[in-house]
Amino acid sequence: MRLFRFATVIAFAFLVSACASSGGTAAPPPALSENLVDDYQIGIDDIVQVSVWRNPELGITVPVRPDGKISVPLVGDVAAGGRTPGQVSKEIQERLSAYVRDPQVAVILTDLRSHEYLSRVRVTGAVRQPISIPFRQGMTVLDAVLAAGGVTEFAAPGRSDLYRKTGESTRSYAVRLDHILEDGDLTTNFKVAPGDVITVPERTL
Repeated sequence: MRLFRFATVIAFAFLVSACASSGGTAAPPPALSENLVDDYQIGIDDIVQVSVWRNPELGITVPVRPDGKISVPLVGDVAAGGRTPGQVSKEIQERLSAYVRDPQVAVILTDLRSHEYLSRVRVTGAVRQPISIPFRQGMTVLDAVLAAGGVTEFAAPGRSDLYRKTGESTRSYAVRLDHILEDGDLTTNFKVAPGDVITVPERTL
């Protein structure tokens, strides 16, 4: 019984120590679909890619016009401004069904120009070149850090954090950048979301 209690105390102390190594929570950030990426409202000048499964000739990649519309083969003008990719995809799919049997349509934002500032991802701290880069779908922590030139010799990558604003609050998530870079352990190589900030602190002497 004493041995069990001792083991429990040691395990608890180790957990506290691990959590203290970074200011962020050990839990991963919510999936991007819970962070308004799917609810992003398309704006003028955003670049939209429309793909139709098994019908590549109907696919387009175009900017949203000043009138908020895009032109789709067979369908014609479709309102995109102020709507989500899912809503635009649904309308195109419904209208295409008059010409194509059971169309499967995907609408993807490839460049968020209308909200360019808000949609950027920033990397600060002990990196070669602190940067602010446009968000891209599928971008991860590692992608952003590599775009910043990687960490410096003074970095403490094991205490890195990802900061994400949701509503009026901001949460931080612990990123073991040392494990990612040195061991290829991608457990905390989280997908980033528009507006995320990644910080890499310097080592303490």
